[in-house]
Amino acid sequence: MNKKNNKESIGCAVAGKCGGCQLQNMNYERQKAFKQAKVVKLFGKYCRVAPIEGMENPYNYRNKVSAAFGTTRSGMIISGVYQSSTHNIVKIDSCMLEDKTADAIIVTIRNLLKDFKLTAYNEHTCKGFLRHVLIRRGFATGEVMVVMVTSTPVFPGKNHFIEKLLNIHPEITTVVQNINNKFTSMVLGDSQKVLYGKGYIEDILCSKRFRISPKSFYQINPVQTEKLYNCAINLAALTGKERVIDAYCGIGTIGIAASDNAKEVIGAELNKDAVHDAIINAKLNNVKNIRFICNDAGEFMQALAADGEKADVVFTDPPRAGCSKQFLDSLLILSPEKIVYISCDIETQARDVYYLTKKGYKVKACRPFDMFPHTRHIETVVLLSQRRPDIHIDIKLDLSELDITAAETKATYQEIKDYVFEKHGLKVSTLYISQVKAKCGIIERECYNKGEGKSRVPQCPKEKEDAIMDALRHFMMI
Repeated sequence: MNKKNNKESIGCAVAGKCGGCQLQNMNYERQKAFKQAKVVKLFGKYCRVAPIEGMENPYNYRNKVSAAFGTTRSGMIISGVYQSSTHNIVKIDSCMLEDKTADAIIVTIRNLLKDFKLTAYNEHTCKGFLRHVLIRRGFATGEVMVVMVTSTPVFPGKNHFIEKLLNIHPEITTVVQNINNKFTSMVLGDSQKVLYGKGYIEDILCSKRFRISPKSFYQINPVQTEKLYNCAINLAALTGKERVIDAYCGIGTIGIAASDNAKEVIGAELNKDAVHDAIINAKLNNVKNIRFICNDAGEFMQALAADGEKADVVFTDPPRAGCSKQFLDSLLILSPEKIVYISCDIETQARDVYYLTKKGYKVKACRPFDMFPHTRHIETVVLLSQRRPDIHIDIKLDLSELDITAAETKATYQEIKDYVFEKHGLKVSTLYISQVKAKCGIIERECYNKGEGKSRVPQCPKEKEDAIMDALRHFMMI
């Protein structure tokens, strides 16, 4: 390691081609400092940014691993990741970010393809069998899901294939075949069938048990996710009386984790598979004060606001693109006391936070988390609350002790101006009103724009004086 410039040797043979670990040439302390500085630059103007929460072991933290399959010109089947900004596959057997069990299973599947005379998919000819393999592992439960994405539902020799795979990797608890026959960059297709096991895995997070299906969103770093969600819930400071909305709720992780300390929780999610899992997860954890809506979070919030509904706390964890303006405007109509904004893209989060601060909210806390060590990505939790005066002072005044008459307390200058304009169609100034009030014996203080020095002070015209007198009578000041 070169201590002078905080660099360390790169231990990945394909670092130059893959492009996934943009910061691995920095030692871990330097990475955290780099990310901290980025967050402070965007959010330091609002509040003190807490020190970034790093990992004790920032390696092999990904519980979800996806590999693309292809064939070289020499006919060798390879698996790995797409080179940055291309569809060229970089062959990878193991990655320092990915779960070791997942990497080993992918290599085994690649080797079995040749034994069973199965081919890898070719994007150019649209021929071939296996397109991708997706592995998900529950770090707390040890359960492992294998999703084989094929171009056709026909799987030659599937029973023997699965049998051999399970013999080599008995830790696998379920195998799913997903069919994707479209010309698309999307990994998963619309249809799937279970080849072995129950078709999903379960994991434990924040002392709750969650079902995870092939298409469900689940944070890829469970160690940091637990810290992140606990922080978000603590910042919300729930008392058990609040109505909570969990926007972009996925499989219900945040809402279910927060449900113990809330009166009611409503989750909104567009992914129907995730909503299905969320409903099951609520039952799995015996949570009865939560319900889920399958709808776009922005449209859901808009409908809620249109119905005159309110919420005390809103948790929002949007995709990298951030919240839509429709969502933010609906959020403002709902006017929750607190907004807990979780984001994996600090730039779009900063954009949305700026908008909210211009509409009556104040940033109270910002907590960054290193969810993706060795990459440029950062996860942050920002707490916003409705802007309120920091200090309230109760003062009792005896008006008899002030240089003010009872008449002065009847109507404000603006109310007099509005009355004169509405009834007489005349615009009158504060100066003219004060002159007429003085003629009527209503005491004025020197702060009422009476002119300075020897400059000539304009006098109120007769027509406007009569209109102001009418207003003073209307407000029973004379």
